[in-house]
Amino acid sequence: MRELALLAERVAAHPEGLEGIVGAMRRCLAQGGTLFFAGNGGSAADAQHLAAEYVVRYHATQRKALRALALTTDTSILTASANDLGADALFARQLEALARPGDVLVLHSTSGNSPNCLVAARRARELQVTTVAMLGGDGGALLPLVDHAFVVPDRRVNHVQELHLAVQHQIAALLTTEFGG
Repeated sequence: MRELALLAERVAAHPEGLEGIVGAMRRCLAQGGTLFFAGNGGSAADAQHLAAEYVVRYHATQRKALRALALTTDTSILTASANDLGADALFARQLEALARPGDVLVLHSTSGNSPNCLVAARRARELQVTTVAMLGGDGGALLPLVDHAFVVPDRRVNHVQELHLAVQHQIAALLTTEFGG
């Protein structure tokens, strides 16, 4: 617990990336856009959790639903895409079908090197979708491909994911209060 608290202090000392992330997500919601969330493994679970916070409700307050979708949930699309197009296309193909210019794609990758996240970031740019990445370590290959990033400077997956979720909860609290009225 102490290690996580120290890491959280290090991260809190550099909030610069968060301002861009919040701004991008705010602009998206203000224009009626959609927040897309994606990741692999535990980060896929986080993507689903976060989409639910925007669609259903956060902090048990009654509010209108906000447009959010996890690209990690439809087993038919995921398995067909993996089989027919390859696992690297899982998220990019869904963006092609669902995303509009001005939407936001939030990618969670503890390494920053997940091939399907790299492909999705490139495709999002082509579709004029703003890209946000929640990363670990040094940000990996994904860092230079995204518009906004939050990097937890640690390679321990559990600590990176715990801080990603804590930060995303703070962002959700802010935005759902602002747009949920």
